[in-house]
Amino acid sequence: MVIALKDKWIWDSWYAHDGTRWHGFFLQADKSLGDPDLRHFNVSQGHAVSDDLVNWTHLGTILKPSSGPAWDDYTTWTGSVVQGDDGLWHLFYTGSTRAEDGLYQRIGHATSTDLHNWERVGDGFCLDLVGPSAGHYEAAHAAGHWHDRAMRDPWVMRDPAGSGWLMYFTARVPGVSEPNGGGAIGFATSPDLMTWTLQPPVFSGGFGQLEVPQVFSVGDKWYCLFCTSGSHWSESYKASNPQSPVTGNHYLIADSPRGPWTVAPGPFFDGAEPCRRYAARIVPTADGLRILGFADNGKADFGGYVMDPEAVVVGSDGLLSVVPIAKAAE
Repeated sequence: MVIALKDKWIWDSWYAHDGTRWHGFFLQADKSLGDPDLRHFNVSQGHAVSDDLVNWTHLGTILKPSSGPAWDDYTTWTGSVVQGDDGLWHLFYTGSTRAEDGLYQRIGHATSTDLHNWERVGDGFCLDLVGPSAGHYEAAHAAGHWHDRAMRDPWVMRDPAGSGWLMYFTARVPGVSEPNGGGAIGFATSPDLMTWTLQPPVFSGGFGQLEVPQVFSVGDKWYCLFCTSGSHWSESYKASNPQSPVTGNHYLIADSPRGPWTVAPGPFFDGAEPCRRYAARIVPTADGLRILGFADNGKADFGGYVMDPEAVVVGSDGLLSVVPIAKAAE
């Protein structure tokens, strides 16, 4: 196993490279809770480093919920890390508050000079579903229709078309009668990583939620990796994919990071029932693309660790597939 702790469950993870080694960031919770379902609201973020994405040294906790009443005093969930033009590192993360029973999610921001000691920018609050574009989102909790007000898992990257930055996040759109048809990839832009403007979603449909998005390019194609449950496949997606619903990781494909995005055709990219790997990330290495995600296996046999990396290859049709590393090297 790659990233594992004897006394903690580990799940969603994200990665950064400082020019010398890999830094892995992840959600963690004490196994003393007894029930892995309780981990989500007893969470902090951990940090480990590696030279090869296989052997890791744990450095401890980097972020946890605010100690007093605050927008993020209940959870500090999944995020991403980027380096600004001045060398400062930026962590964007998901937060929720006890005052709203954790039902409303928002985006937070912290910075670091060493990738381990992080300070919130102000109180950490960064972005919410408000402003001129808020009407494009399910901006209020649709109680009885969906289980939360979704705005989480920010993925931040440089804008390849300019000098600014792009943010993608898990969201939902309003006015869709089928709950599993309302999942969306939210979108925001920034000139400087400090000031963000909410934009309309870049994709919606197909699933009830598209969690932990990651946008990257290979050649002239753009990919948006996401994860979802087999129970969140929409009726329209079931009709286009005749396989039995599975839980795991799939992706959208486009010619531009702004879309238009479409669900990749064919079988689900990396799924199983019960789920094998969830909340995956694809990272580029000198030996090709590698996928990392946490072992799930369902509640009764929950893994709670990040699995060994596997190779991802891009076919001549532009579609992705996972292959054993030994086979990929042939």
